[in-house]
Amino acid sequence: MQQLIPFGGHRPQLDPSVFVAPGVLLVGNVTAGEGSSFWYNTVVRADVQRVEVGRFSNIQDGTIIHEDSGRGTGNPNGSPTLIGDYVTVGHNVILHACILEDYSLIGMGAIIMDEAVIGKGSVVGAGALVTKGTRIPPFSLVLGAPAKAVRTLDPATIADRKEQAIHYSRLAQEHRAEIEGGQAPHGD
Repeated sequence: MQQLIPFGGHRPQLDPSVFVAPGVLLVGNVTAGEGSSFWYNTVVRADVQRVEVGRFSNIQDGTIIHEDSGRGTGNPNGSPTLIGDYVTVGHNVILHACILEDYSLIGMGAIIMDEAVIGKGSVVGAGALVTKGTRIPPFSLVLGAPAKAVRTLDPATIADRKEQAIHYSRLAQEHRAEIEGGQAPHGD
């Protein structure tokens, strides 16, 4: 089942509406806002710096999120991982000490490294590798390894991103109800 693990004087702080699926590990200084969700077998480790997840964001199955302590990096304070509102993080993503601005979408299997910033409304394609310190402008489509912005997206895509995030928030509550009711969750 899920585990919320205190570390370094911090315990995960989650809005009561947050869904945490069985198999999820949240360690240390993790916060999450209203309507957000952590899906099966996700690991979020905030043992030195913090990991913040905004409102109505979904962190899908098998994702690993960590921050950076700053040891040996030239940044003695380290770097948090900050995830904005209405963000969708696909299956098996790795996020390390990066920033995902509101309405961004991170495709399955993508890796986003230290101090990278994904601009508002951007889409990072499946399997992309966003290297350390990369700054992605808002409303960019990002592909490749190393990842590069290949085109600009219409700002109107935010409506789709918000709708997708709200869909996951509703689906999360269905899973919660079935799990708490002793029934196995059904497919989407």
